[in-house]
Amino acid sequence: MITSKQRSYLRSLANNMSPIFQVGKEGIEDNFLKQVQDALEAREIIKISVLNNSGIDAREASDMICEELGCEGIQAIGNKLVLYKRSSKKPKIELP
Repeated sequence: MITSKQRSYLRSLANNMSPIFQVGKEGIEDNFLKQVQDALEAREIIKISVLNNSGIDAREASDMICEELGCEGIQAIGNKLVLYKRSSKKPKIELP
């Protein structure tokens, strides 16, 4: 569990990022979760866009992904969400 200060720091890092994944009409499947997990291991923080035709909103998508992967949902605003998971091999982000 991360603190509100750490969450604020991670939000500031994600502010200028572009989404690297989209949740579409297929929703959240195993293949999608595998790709997100690999990206989190490599980058530690990622932004995902949720399309309108997916049938779920950003908060629901964040909760579902975090439950499956054990990551932290940092932010869910509009149709974008930010996820964080500390890398087990090479941590890059130093939390305050």
